[in-house]
Amino acid sequence: MADGLALTDPESAAREERGLSFPFGPPPGPGEAIEVGAGVLWMRLAMPIALNHINVYAIRDGDGWALVDTGLNLPGSRDEWNLLLAGPLGGATVTRVICTHMHPDHIGLSGWLCERFSAPLVMTRLEYVTARMLIADTGRQAPETGADFYRAAGWDSVQLEGYRTGYGQFGKMVSPMPAGFVRMREGDRLSIGGQEWQVVVGEGHSPEHACLWRRGDGIVLGGDQILPKISSNVSIWPTEPHADPLGDWLESLGRMKTVFPGDVLVLPSHGEPFRGVRTRLDALIRGHHTALKRLERALRTPARAVDVFPALFARPVGDGVRGMATGESLAHLNYLLHRGRAARTRDADGVDWWIATGQGMAA
Repeated sequence: MADGLALTDPESAAREERGLSFPFGPPPGPGEAIEVGAGVLWMRLAMPIALNHINVYAIRDGDGWALVDTGLNLPGSRDEWNLLLAGPLGGATVTRVICTHMHPDHIGLSGWLCERFSAPLVMTRLEYVTARMLIADTGRQAPETGADFYRAAGWDSVQLEGYRTGYGQFGKMVSPMPAGFVRMREGDRLSIGGQEWQVVVGEGHSPEHACLWRRGDGIVLGGDQILPKISSNVSIWPTEPHADPLGDWLESLGRMKTVFPGDVLVLPSHGEPFRGVRTRLDALIRGHHTALKRLERALRTPARAVDVFPALFARPVGDGVRGMATGESLAHLNYLLHRGRAARTRDADGVDWWIATGQGMAA
């Protein structure tokens, strides 16, 4: 056993919660890894935010390792990678860096790792291009169309000024990305260490999120698409204000119920590896439909996007997550709008007011 590789006895550690089975014990600590499948290591990096960790994975690939997701571009994360590379990864080379999607906790150190090992970056096209677009906003002045977007949602003047001063933060959490990438797409089969991993794409949380499925032994690298205890953020942003990401998200979850066998082991980006994928997909779908019903009841009287936070979220929304909460509220509102279940009117101050139409609403 290489230094830092902590193997767990699944039988002694397994537990059941809400219809899911968690076959492993405590998560790996700094510089540690847990083998969760043949040649597949589970590692964890700390993050200085409410969601305080990200899981990253290494897949044995010949004499080296293919890495899946990378953590934020922070000195502490680089230190943790150095421990992992020298410890459980045994000082071996990195053959490629695979990123499930473009959020900073997943791509933040992809450029650093790719440059260090002269390794290619592997992503879907929409994720790569969207990341490059957002990085290009760093240092730019916030567009007034963005301020108009948040004004329409109900933000006040102080909150709008916070949007302007905080604009372009994405690129500060991401090391310079490679100028090119290797594209993966739905249905592709990646050969890693002589074994095939099938690409299964989901939408809604991000534009073209890639899960990887090793059909030979039923392991699924789920990224943020299938998390065991929380639902991924599904949001509307100023770049595409009329989109329907929640519709895309629910369609993706429903399709994955028909793609993945019920006994696969899901390796998520947050939380712990688990079995019971169909139970979890059903719970995620049901949770959003329940939230939509609460939202329709709240819209019996006209409301702004910021007014419906209590209908959607179990806890108060603070300034640190106001942008994500607003985006998620708008995603649910747009879902209803696209299906004729809600209507929107903009007043003279540029603020949108939403009301349920009653179509499909339970009494």
